[in-house]
Amino acid sequence: MTTAREFQAVVLPNDGSAGSARETSLRSLHRIVRPILVILPLTGLVTGFGARFLGLGEWSDEIWAVATVPVLLALLAEIVSSLRRGDVGLDIVAALSMTAALVFGEHLAAVVVALMYAGGQYLESFAERQANREMTALLARVPRTAIRHRDHKLEEVPLEAIAPGDRLLVRQGDVVPVDGIVAQNLAVLDQSALTGEPLPVQVPVGEAAMSGSSNVGDAFDLTATHRAAESTYAGIVRLVEAAQRSKAPMARLADRFALGFLGLTLVLAGAACLMSGDPIRALSVLVVATPCPLILAVPVAIVSGVSRAAKFGVLVKGGKALETMARVRALVIDKTGTLTHGQAQVAEIRTTGDIPADKVLQLAASLDQASKHAIARALVLEAHAKRLELLVPTSIMEVPGEGIEGVVDGQVVTVGGINFVSGRIDVPDDLPSRTAFPTGSVVVAVALDGRLAGLLVLSDSLRAGVAEFVRDLRSIGIARIVLASGDRRDVAEAVTAGLPIDTIHADLTPDQKIAIVAGERPNGPVMMIGDGVNDAPALAAADLGVAMGAKGAAASAEAADVVLLVDELQRILPAIRVARRSRGIALQSVYVGLGLSTAGMVAAMLGYLTPVQGALMQEAIDVAVILNALRALRGPILSPQRRS
Repeated sequence: MTTAREFQAVVLPNDGSAGSARETSLRSLHRIVRPILVILPLTGLVTGFGARFLGLGEWSDEIWAVATVPVLLALLAEIVSSLRRGDVGLDIVAALSMTAALVFGEHLAAVVVALMYAGGQYLESFAERQANREMTALLARVPRTAIRHRDHKLEEVPLEAIAPGDRLLVRQGDVVPVDGIVAQNLAVLDQSALTGEPLPVQVPVGEAAMSGSSNVGDAFDLTATHRAAESTYAGIVRLVEAAQRSKAPMARLADRFALGFLGLTLVLAGAACLMSGDPIRALSVLVVATPCPLILAVPVAIVSGVSRAAKFGVLVKGGKALETMARVRALVIDKTGTLTHGQAQVAEIRTTGDIPADKVLQLAASLDQASKHAIARALVLEAHAKRLELLVPTSIMEVPGEGIEGVVDGQVVTVGGINFVSGRIDVPDDLPSRTAFPTGSVVVAVALDGRLAGLLVLSDSLRAGVAEFVRDLRSIGIARIVLASGDRRDVAEAVTAGLPIDTIHADLTPDQKIAIVAGERPNGPVMMIGDGVNDAPALAAADLGVAMGAKGAAASAEAADVVLLVDELQRILPAIRVARRSRGIALQSVYVGLGLSTAGMVAAMLGYLTPVQGALMQEAIDVAVILNALRALRGPILSPQRRS
């Protein structure tokens, strides 16, 4: 068994593993280096002042310079890497001010700038590290091995060793490892993660079964028709990869101010040098200009927002995801497992005699305790929910995937499809036709002692409060809401009837869902909410992918930017409000901080501030904007803003 990420390595061709390995190594290196880069200037700053206190002031400058150099070198390496990608950020201002401070002997100013820069980088990565740590608890398991028939024996083999023509045993509860043909016994498969169909399907001998489906019936044999790397599940994983590569990267909020502020800084520093002929005055401008309100205040506000969202059961994977969440204007949402519960539930009990509905359910659920069928489990769960006492069945006979018969409390009980039950009893002439039941529902017949006692109607119903949820989305500025489902159109339309949804798309494949997401981009940043494997490519392609992580597939949780840790769709509403408030506070800190910094730069240009005084002024600005940014950790989440 392995995680979804490891599954990808098993089933996909090794055409990008070197790049992935390099990225993983870089992330691991950053996790180690960034705390050290904070500790070095902090220790150097304290040690330098300690040396002065002990009368060893001549060592202070050297200590501060030594503590600054590692941060400057790391910063220069980061700038080179960014420039190669075509990114120009505010890190250049920090590098200029540190370098100039060291060159002109203003070592205290240099170490202060180094500490502020390193601290900001560490804070910015904090939320993403926390999110990645939490994700390990969400990942479900997918097969890495399969059971193969060979020489009249069963052997467990790696997934990549399976070849077309191999005969495999798929046990109850197993995920179908590769695409194939059912070779022996009826297969009862849960394909909801792949197709969006919420109810199990019966696949008879000779018909195709898709990899990624779950076997919820008895064990069956499968003849492989494809290798693992060519099967349905692997294809979906490749779609996720392609969608992630094609999604336009979102610039950090801080970097969107970079070019303008960088240009202003260089103009004022150059003017200071030309006006006075003193390079120290230009250095003072650079020190005051070090964009700590951006380097510190933005990460603090965003990290605070990520932390606040987690309290609502919403895992946001980093600052970019939170910023995007604050700006979404269009929603593409899946049906099965998202708007609906994703599993069959008893919607109606129609009795045909004098026996009460609860009694019919009690007897049916008592017998179904002996069955492993998904519908049987649904009846048992419904009986438990109604606190009905379940009795012990005897003399049980089951036809897998069709029905079950036995004795409960002295009565012969038959439960199953109408065809199964009608083959054992005389069915009344006035039995309702299939069209008399809701579209997409499953009808289970229950007979007692050879007479029809009732019909149990099961369907995948809407979650409670969905209509209010959709209206609330409208109220917070989501202008466009689109349903994108892999289920049949008639089912999708019947289930969502009455909801204020703009457009319904049904019978969609995973790649078609990507096209739906792309088509909504002209309406603003697009949020996609889904839960199944078939949703994973669209989640990766959307500006903001939101996965139902509590019960959803691991592939969707990994592809998404946001994961709902609680199985409640409404949790996304307070998370959006948190995101908008956090982004608003971050912008407020930016505008105030940069305004004060600009005033300080003008004062430094005119000769009213030395480099150290400029550094101290910048420290005061930093404290003010950080305290303001920390407001994102608390405060009420009231009516959301329409724009941010």
